[in-house]
Parts: sequence; structure tokens; C-alpha cells
Amino acid sequence: MPSKCVLLLLDGLADHAHPGLGHRTPLEAASTPGLDRLVAGGACGLYHPTSVGEALPSEIAHLPLLGYDTGCFPGRGALEALGAGVDLGPHDVALLAHLACLQVRAGTLVLVRDRPRLPEDEAAALTSAVAEHEAEGIRVRFHPTGGAWGVLVLSGGVSPFVTDTSPMIEGRPLADVRPWAEHARDPATRRTARALRAYLRWSHRVLSAHPVNRARARAGLPPANGWVTQRPGRLKPVAGFTERFGMRGLTIASGAVYHGLGRFLGLDVERVRDSGDPARDLEHRLRLARDALADHDFVHVHTKAPDEAGHRKDPGRKARVIEALDRAVGRAVGPLAEDPEVLLVVTADHATPSSGPLIHSGETVPVLLHGPGVRRDGVRTFDEVSAAGGCLGLLRGTELFGLVLTHTGRARLAGTREAPDAADHWPAPYEPLRLDEEGR
Repeated sequence: MPSKCVLLLLDGLADHAHPGLGHRTPLEAASTPGLDRLVAGGACGLYHPTSVGEALPSEIAHLPLLGYDTGCFPGRGALEALGAGVDLGPHDVALLAHLACLQVRAGTLVLVRDRPRLPEDEAAALTSAVAEHEAEGIRVRFHPTGGAWGVLVLSGGVSPFVTDTSPMIEGRPLADVRPWAEHARDPATRRTARALRAYLRWSHRVLSAHPVNRARARAGLPPANGWVTQRPGRLKPVAGFTERFGMRGLTIASGAVYHGLGRFLGLDVERVRDSGDPARDLEHRLRLARDALADHDFVHVHTKAPDEAGHRKDPGRKARVIEALDRAVGRAVGPLAEDPEVLLVVTADHATPSSGPLIHSGETVPVLLHGPGVRRDGVRTFDEVSAAGGCLGLLRGTELFGLVLTHTGRARLAGTREAPDAADHWPAPYEPLRLDEEGR
């Protein structure tokens, strides 16, 4: 029986069927001999982190994949802050923010260009000009995570239950900052909304008059004259990964949100970079995973490449990216697949449709388990349709991670408990029964 697990997470792998691909998904249309070889020696099924049909962002979808209920989610902003090395206080609120080109129309701020191209020096000059502000007794600080992107950290009796301002579509006005309806009477939430609104208005005035934007206007370039914000969050207590599951975990990923998720859950973090060659990147990460098993029991290997290809709204391009990743799997997965101590899990966190208006969609994703003791079914191709015929059936929520515990010999028998503190693995650390001084 395996004692360790490697979870290969192909972010946004699943998709719609597209007429231009013969009414197939990009994964169905792609040639994937590396993944198909794994399928032939394992078990397949379908997976959804919550309920089929619910479209999820990666950060929420990852929690059930790692064994945690989505109620543990602290908000994307909080995870990005952790991943960027910002130490949040227990009552601070963090939200995503990036510079955008805004235009005043009929007394509103309209999103004209969501991501104007900015040289690093211009982005640094603009963001530093509006890096700190105070209103309503609430302090606002900007922490850059890359170029015009970063997190706003709010301190001083604040609440995370305020709305996003980002309309996500160019040509639409920014949304006002309002308390969520269920928190509309909460004084802290109302004050947070007013303070953030005041900061955004002030930032727009300062940035519109900034020398960098005046120079851009003279050069015929769009100004970066305001923020769009979204996904506020605040940290919450959560049982650490090792304490809860009896495994030392590691995440190998690029992207601040995954580094922050690792810190939040108590996984070690191996920070890697995307080189522009997704196959080379994945091959490198799989080799890192192999080496990491000397000190870790669970390794999460992540690539964002399928998701990013899906966002380009080009199904053929996404199929080619999948083929490149499959070549990396074929070259590097062998030592993991052949190791009797390793359970290999391959899946995705959500579907990213490469046509249509949706960012993510709510279809199921294929899942594969490979390793000693795993049942073998008749599936021979790793895709969304073929996997539906596998013996794993449809898995939801933390059920997939439950199978990880099962196949690594850590599944707790329901109703048993040998330690005062509840644990989701077996055996939990416990105090031995000791004899008295007379040996009785």
C-alpha cells in the first residue's frame, strides 16, 4: 500500500465541447499518450469540488481537493496577501487591487481598459503615490505583488463583507462599495465600505493628476488612473494540514494565491516560476515532487497553463497546451508511477471554457488514481467523457481526499477516537495507558 501521495493538478483542464473540434472538448481532441498510459493502470471518474453546475475559482476549488470544507475559505485577498509575504493581523482585511484605465461618464467611473500596459517604473511610481490612506479611522495600505497588481490591506475595526468594484467587463461602470445585504446593519461593515469608497475616489484624483499619467496622455497612451478591487478576505483559524491528516505536505506552484493557500493550511511551499514553456515547467515540477517525497508525504504539483489557455478563448490553442503538458507527463512521471510507495492522483480544480463569456464553468472534471491497491477499470483515455465510465463514479467535495487517506492507509474508521482532539486520520497521536507505580 502506498504511504505517500502526489496530486498533479492541471488547473482549468476541463472545458465545453466545441463545434470546431468536432463537438469535443480540447482534452478529448488532444493527443495524450502519457496520461492515457496512466489511465490504463488505474481508476477513473468525475469530480466536482462542491455541487455540479457551480462555477468555482481556483482558490475555493482547491480547499476540498486538499481535504478542507469550503467554509474554511478566508477570501482570495487574504490568501494573496499571505502568498506575497504580507503578515496579516487577525482582524485585518485584504482585497485584490490593480490599476486600470478609468473614465468619468455621467458622474461614474467607467472601466475603459482593465489592464493597461505599464512599464515597471511607471507602475511603481503610480502605486507608491497612493500606497497609504486613512479615512473613518481605517488605514489602507497597498502591497505590490507584481507591476500594477497587489493587495490592499485595511486595518482598524474593519469587515470583509463589502462588494467588489470590478465589473470584469470593459465599458461598464465600476460598482459602488456596499455592505453585503446580510451585513448591512453592521457598523464595522458600513464604515469599511465608506472608507474604501473614500480611498478609491482619492486615488482616482491623485492618479489622474500624476506626472506619469500626464506623460502617457501626451504620448497617446491610456492612463492608469484608478483601482479596481475585488474578493476581500480575512484570515480565520483552521487546523493545520499535518495536524489534521497526519501528513507533511508541500505545494509546488507559481502564483501568490497558491503560496498563500499553502501558508494558510500549513503546507510547505516550493515557489517556482512560469517560463513560458509549460511542458518544461511541468517536467521540472514533477522532478521536484519526486525529490520532495524524501521529506514529505503529500505533494501538490500545480500548473496554470490549461486555465490560461482557456482564458484566451481559443479551443485549438488549449488542446495544443494540453498536448505539451502530456509530453511532460510522459517524460517525467515514470518514477512516480512506478514507485510502490506513491499514490498518483491527476485531476483539475474546475472547467475553464475556451469559448463563450464565462470565466469558469460548473461542469465536472476527470480524475485519475494510479498506484498499488487502486482498482483498475476499463477506461483507456483521459478525458471528461471517457472518465465518466470509470469505477470511481462521481466524487464531490472532500470525497477525493478521503480516497487519498484510504489508499495511503490513513483512513479513520468512523466512530473510533483514541485521542482527546479530533483528527481526520488514523492513527492520531495519543497518550499511552500507563501502569501505576506497582505495575498494575
